[in-house]
Parts: sequence; C-alpha cells; structure tokens
Amino acid sequence: MSDYDLLIIDPQNDFLDIEGAALPVPGANADMHRLADWLIQHAERVRDITVTLDSHASVGVERTTFWQQADGGDVAPFTLITAAQVQQGVYRPRHAALTDEVLSYLHALEATGQRQLIVWPVHCVLGTWGHNIHSGLSEAIAAWELQTGRVCHKVLKGQNPLTEQYSAFKAEVPRPDDERTLLNRPLMQALSAQGATLLVAGEALSHCVAASVTDLMQELPVERLRQTVLLIDCMSSVSGFETAGADFLEGARGAGLQTRSLVELA
Repeated sequence: MSDYDLLIIDPQNDFLDIEGAALPVPGANADMHRLADWLIQHAERVRDITVTLDSHASVGVERTTFWQQADGGDVAPFTLITAAQVQQGVYRPRHAALTDEVLSYLHALEATGQRQLIVWPVHCVLGTWGHNIHSGLSEAIAAWELQTGRVCHKVLKGQNPLTEQYSAFKAEVPRPDDERTLLNRPLMQALSAQGATLLVAGEALSHCVAASVTDLMQELPVERLRQTVLLIDCMSSVSGFETAGADFLEGARGAGLQTRSLVELA
C-alpha cells in the first residue's frame, strides 16, 4: 500500500457552506468532513500534511472594501474591474493615493491573459473565525500529529493587499518588494519529494485549487505529477464557476495527474 503526502488548500470556515461563512462554496463542508474522516482512519499512512491558508487584511485590492463607484457608492461582490474602467473613473480605490499603483497592477494582471480582477466579499481575514480550519479537519490533523509525532505544515498566502494570490505558491502578479508574493520554492521542493503519493484536496476547485495545481504542473517533474492525485470528492467549485473547475480537471488529467475519490485510493 502507498504512503501519502497530503496537500490541503484553504480548508477554511469562510469557504464552507455553513452559517456565517463569507464566501460559501456549495459542497465544501461535506468535502472537508469526508477528508477528516479518511485522515482519522488512515493516519498511519500519511507521511506529511501541508495546509495552505488564505490570509488577508480586511482591505485589499480584490475585496469590496478597497473599491468605490464614481459617485462614492459601494461596489457589489463579484464585480469585474478592469484597468480601462479605473482609467475612465467607473471604479476607483477608496484611497486615491493608490490609484497609480493599482492601475499598474491591473495592467500587469490583464497582460498575463489568465485572469481579470474580480471583487470578492471580505473573507479569511487573518485572526478571525473565517480564517480558521474546518473544525473536524482541524481535530483530525491534531490527532495525526499526536499519533505520528509529526507537525502539520501551515502556509499563509495572500498577505499582500496590493496583489491577489489564488495559488499556494505565488501571487498573480509577484512583487519584487515582497518575497511572500514570489514563488515559494521551499514548499515546491518539499512537495516534490518522491516516495509517497501526493494527494491534493481543498477549496475552491475552480480557483485556489486550480491555480495551485497549475503551478505544480509547471514546476514539478513529470514523474512526481504522475504520483499526484486530485481528490475529486474533497474539492468543489465556486457557484457559477463549475465549468472552470471541470475544465481544470480535464487539463490536469491530460498533464498526467490522477483524479480519484477517497474510496478509490489503494
């Protein structure tokens, strides 16, 4: 039987479909319950656990609190904001002194051709309930630490308020003045270690899981990617982005990664 390394992306309260969550992902709570139950039952087979945590200030470039409309009104969650709209005055930062820097950011983001800025509800603010790990999964991780004598590696991401970071490994537009936004090579190297199957779970499939695994596919050796399993019953997409999640999984399979449910693990 295989041993496992486990990468859990953003299993946090604000992404669970439970009361009080800021950005609930349908199915996320059940995803994490399944994963917690599996971990309790198979702790002896898990070699290493890494948990990434979306970790924000209350105001940041990708959240409603950062922006206002031309008349000073609030900007609704899930609004798409482009550099052209900021130049036209349709939307503007609440703090005008940031306008030039934000425009530079939006131009750089849009130049990648991969993503545009979506304004999200305020979520996963560092130190709040919403930032915490799913309670059942947290208990399962603690039990694994007690049983094995190992420590779960927790990785904070998204701490710079002037760039987005979906991926566990780097910001959408890395900033040379903030090493937290640059490629996390130590984490990538740790996950590249052979000898155990790499299991990936977390939320949301359509966004942070997809971005993180895309970076893995660009950095890990082909042999390690073939040892990587995406746990499809432990990840769900943001409502309205289900197609993006499905397209990502198809691309991952094409790159040699496996997609399985927990009951299919050897």
